[in-house]
Amino acid sequence: MSDGGSGSGWITVTLLADSAYAEALSDALLEAGALSVDIEDADAGTPDEKPQFGEPGMPVAVELWPHSRLHALFERDADHATAMASAAEQAGLTSPPPYTTSQLDEQNWVRITQAQFDPIRVSQRLWIVPSWHVRPDPDAINITLDPGMAFGTGSHPTTRLCLEWLDRVIAGGETVIDYGCGSGILALAAAMLGAARVTGTDIDPHAMDAARYNAERNGATLELLHSSQTIAHTADIVVANILANPLTVLAPLLCSLTRSGGRIALSGILAAQTDMVRTAYRPAFELEVAGEREGWVLLTGTRT
Repeated sequence: MSDGGSGSGWITVTLLADSAYAEALSDALLEAGALSVDIEDADAGTPDEKPQFGEPGMPVAVELWPHSRLHALFERDADHATAMASAAEQAGLTSPPPYTTSQLDEQNWVRITQAQFDPIRVSQRLWIVPSWHVRPDPDAINITLDPGMAFGTGSHPTTRLCLEWLDRVIAGGETVIDYGCGSGILALAAAMLGAARVTGTDIDPHAMDAARYNAERNGATLELLHSSQTIAHTADIVVANILANPLTVLAPLLCSLTRSGGRIALSGILAAQTDMVRTAYRPAFELEVAGEREGWVLLTGTRT
């Protein structure tokens, strides 16, 4: 079955799947002719949302969300109905799951995608600017950063809290560790604000690739290590924007990476989780709330 149209463009097929067959169906759709397939948490933005993260020394979690949403992209004139039937059979399903289709024109796709990401003014001297935008303030520190696979474009409240804090505390010459660096945005900000040595680490190799690419395009020098590798030095500033549970598990390590008299900044923490994280970092730190945005908090302290 075809949509009967002509010209450039694509068809997006959207369907729901549970964790038992979502990945198998994704692979089967690619074999059946889909140009790309992405999987997202169908419960994102609800109380049932399931964040995924890994711990140092452990493999990244591979189990998908209980309820996943798949988006499969096909050429406009592709027989996506036949592809769906073939993929369902290959994935072990008795019939294709219900799905919807929508048309995606090339010009609109690019325009809509880029329109979602405007330059972000962090402070008087710091901006995050997508590559397709003109720099709003050429005299400011402009970090060129496009949306990608790794977490961290500057738009999330926790990232903004950390960026604003780094802008306030970095005077120049500091040693900084960004633990769970994602796209490298916090490490980049630290380096471009004047830190002398910046180390970023993450459990996800895709994040490391993204951080390496972003450092090169911004002309910044970062030391990038997988979290399985040992960081052999302490830092004046340690920043970690992850989630409350892994931050609690990581407390002994992050405390040990902060020199005596050094400072730490932790985010990815909901306001209700503040006491849990503060308790995990005592007695090395007496953490205080240094900022709050949309229900997320930033905890900071000085190493005793």
